[in-house]
Amino acid sequence: MTIDERKTNNNVSQNSNVIQNLILENREKLSISGVLDVLSFDDQIVILETELGLLTVKGENLRINKLSLDTAEVIVDGEIYNLGYSEKDLEKKSGGGIFNKIFR
Repeated sequence: MTIDERKTNNNVSQNSNVIQNLILENREKLSISGVLDVLSFDDQIVILETELGLLTVKGENLRINKLSLDTAEVIVDGEIYNLGYSEKDLEKKSGGGIFNKIFR
């Protein structure tokens, strides 16, 4: 298998035609594309539903500077400490909530 075939296979196995950009400038300004919805936010945590899963932004003095769901863009300002993805259907993939994890 050539390198080009591997790249093509990897792209097909992941979410096809989904491009998401995260641009973090000096840990103070985060520009995100591919945002479907803002699920929750306060000055310490922002939870976004993106095309690639749920994105959690943690920090201090966080504020949403720009929100455009028409263009699927969000800009978060503040002191950003952590960015983390989780799957949209985490409970379905893990076999249902915490009890199934405990009683495996």
